[in-house]
Amino acid sequence: MRAITVRDREADGFGLSLSELPSPSAAENDVVVEVHAAGFLRGEPEWPSTWADRAGRDRTPSVLGHEVSGVVVELGYGTTGLTIGQRVFGLTDWARNGSLAEYTAVEARNLAPLPTDVDHTTAAAVVMPGLTAWQALFDHAHLQAGQSVLIHGAGGSVGSVAVQLAREVGAHIIGTGRAADRDLAGTLGAHEFVDLDGDRLEDVGEVDVVFDVIGGEILDRSTALLRPGGTLVSVAAPPTVHPDNGRAIFFVVEPHREQTAQLAARLRDGRLTPLVTAVRDLADVPAAFTERTRDRIIIKVK
Repeated sequence: MRAITVRDREADGFGLSLSELPSPSAAENDVVVEVHAAGFLRGEPEWPSTWADRAGRDRTPSVLGHEVSGVVVELGYGTTGLTIGQRVFGLTDWARNGSLAEYTAVEARNLAPLPTDVDHTTAAAVVMPGLTAWQALFDHAHLQAGQSVLIHGAGGSVGSVAVQLAREVGAHIIGTGRAADRDLAGTLGAHEFVDLDGDRLEDVGEVDVVFDVIGGEILDRSTALLRPGGTLVSVAAPPTVHPDNGRAIFFVVEPHREQTAQLAARLRDGRLTPLVTAVRDLADVPAAFTERTRDRIIIKVK
């Protein structure tokens, strides 16, 4: 099968290339998915889990990409809840070969059924942003109706989904980003918007929840915006400034079948629209990793 691999952590470009690899087989509790669409993050070659498995063993050549949408073509021993020929999508394990390939082996518990009226490109685009936003807002911050939430990067792939989820729960939403993101954030449901280049972040006042995807100075300054008992959640970096009367949390998104199914229902009903700005072929991935762009790129594999 064709796959996008990295081979050398010390090499220029990490030896990233379109390669031919043997197709995977399904281990116990696995399924093999014929990949139709996939997503990736440009920082993946920097992650330790890209180069070693959970026992620390070298696993190169490693297949990149962890957002997948496709069709089940093989079931491993003991696999339940999925069937051959079923459309599925989800987030693959960080320490195993990923989705930028024609086939990938995934733990069945990481996948959810994909409704027939949701296309694979849309499904692949929502997995990482959707699970990240869901876990930040609801698992960690416990956002509720009537609360106020400050969402940094509201015009990006994660922030835009977070705005839509927060809107659905009935929160008061303040988005941040560049001036060009203002209209999109408002269309998605933000009640207010802060241009981080031209407005004063501190003029926001106190909020119940801050969701940060930026890090650095913005993350540090955001702690002071929490009202007593509030929660700051970051996926960019561990907070270095902690609130006196509140919580500051850093987390890494994890696969979750039930939450993925919740995202599927929202896609099907039109309650959730992920950000997709470019669709490319598998052969275009090496060039896409080096592009300096904010585009949310989804790879069409089949």
